[in-house]
Amino acid sequence: MKQNPFFPSELISSTYRIDFERLYREGYRGIIFDIDNTLVPHGAPADQKAIALFARLKKIGFACCLVSNNKSPRVEMFNKDVHVHTVALAHKPLSGGYQKAMKLMGTDPETTFVVGDQIFTDLWGGSFMGLMTIMVLPINPKEEIQIVLKRFLERPILWLYRHSGSFSNEHEL
Repeated sequence: MKQNPFFPSELISSTYRIDFERLYREGYRGIIFDIDNTLVPHGAPADQKAIALFARLKKIGFACCLVSNNKSPRVEMFNKDVHVHTVALAHKPLSGGYQKAMKLMGTDPETTFVVGDQIFTDLWGGSFMGLMTIMVLPINPKEEIQIVLKRFLERPILWLYRHSGSFSNEHEL
């Protein structure tokens, strides 16, 4: 049975708690990351934790791409210290940004996964593309009003996910 496109493949408390080595062993080679509230608080530059994460991911062997609905200056400000592929103005959940990211990384839907904090952009778009999706909790609860409204809509979906049998204890928050 096909998984609900709004359900993440995995739900983990933080990007920094993902077992990337396991995912590499499972055959994944490319990671599409959202930036804001997935890697750093909204609008923040890459911090030491993010810089160390991308160094670790490169050492493991992953190709990475930042896919954001933000404009280029925001994406480039974050990327100046992590040096990975980028797609700005991605219009997530539309497929173009995900397709461009996979082309830049030289990966395909079977070897790529998405890490993001929003169901209706990051995860829905990744799921539509046939990608494995990992949802993380937002880093900072203070968000713009349009995101707060989406979070309100996400609550019943997350409740259904947690009670659907798709939610495994190993990823419990």
